[in-house]
Amino acid sequence: MDRGSIVYVCHPTPQQVADHKDSTARQYARVDRAVALGWGRDRVTTIDDDLGKSGPSIEVRLGLQRLLAEVALDRVGMILGVEMSRLARSCKDWHRLLERCARLS
Repeated sequence: MDRGSIVYVCHPTPQQVADHKDSTARQYARVDRAVALGWGRDRVTTIDDDLGKSGPSIEVRLGLQRLLAEVALDRVGMILGVEMSRLARSCKDWHRLLERCARLS
């Protein structure tokens, strides 16, 4: 709880953002879940830089880069998302995140 909580919001295309408004709203509602779990609203950061942007790897996904940087700086106590498959499309990026989290625990 000393570290913040991050809510990662992502749909890979503008069309999915337009077509799946309920899903997008559910993703943003993860902020309320973090608050219910004990984080102050001011300690919850929403990263939605990748919303409506398709990218197969971290190189083009600024939001994922930002998330990894926050984890590497040991500022993250919890990451929330509706589907973790939205977090990283490639196993390489997913494993990079898991490795960084494991080093800090």
